[in-house]
Amino acid sequence: MKLNELSPAAGSVKPNFRKGRGIGSGNGKTAGKGHKGQNARSGGGVRPGFEGGQMPLSRRLPMKGFNNKNFATVYSVVNVSDLNAFEDGATVDIGELVAAGLVKKLNDGVKILGNGDLTRKLTVKASAFSAGAKEKIEAAGGSAEVI
Repeated sequence: MKLNELSPAAGSVKPNFRKGRGIGSGNGKTAGKGHKGQNARSGGGVRPGFEGGQMPLSRRLPMKGFNNKNFATVYSVVNVSDLNAFEDGATVDIGELVAAGLVKKLNDGVKILGNGDLTRKLTVKASAFSAGAKEKIEAAGGSAEVI
């Protein structure tokens, strides 16, 4: 079987229903839009949330709270177990993590998390460390430096 010989199973694909076509379809003439008015026109209709000029619900309700989503610090995360990919005694910084493929996208820096175990003595330089990660790195004989 070749790619150009593939076809969907019989009866699984139904043709699109084309409105405004022909006699007997029941969807000719006005094509289910009724007679005249804003919704019958080409490009007609109103935007989502529009209530006919009445003050929309989204504007009638009071504003509440604050969301820090737009200003929050977003770290790229690496677990302690992933650091075993480096050689014993190595210095691991953000550049090394990117080169090793452990960090795909540098957001606001790199944070090392404490998931897993570390078996090598490493000097790790990152933007932030969790408490558990710092303990595990130091327990393995390495050091954790915040840059």
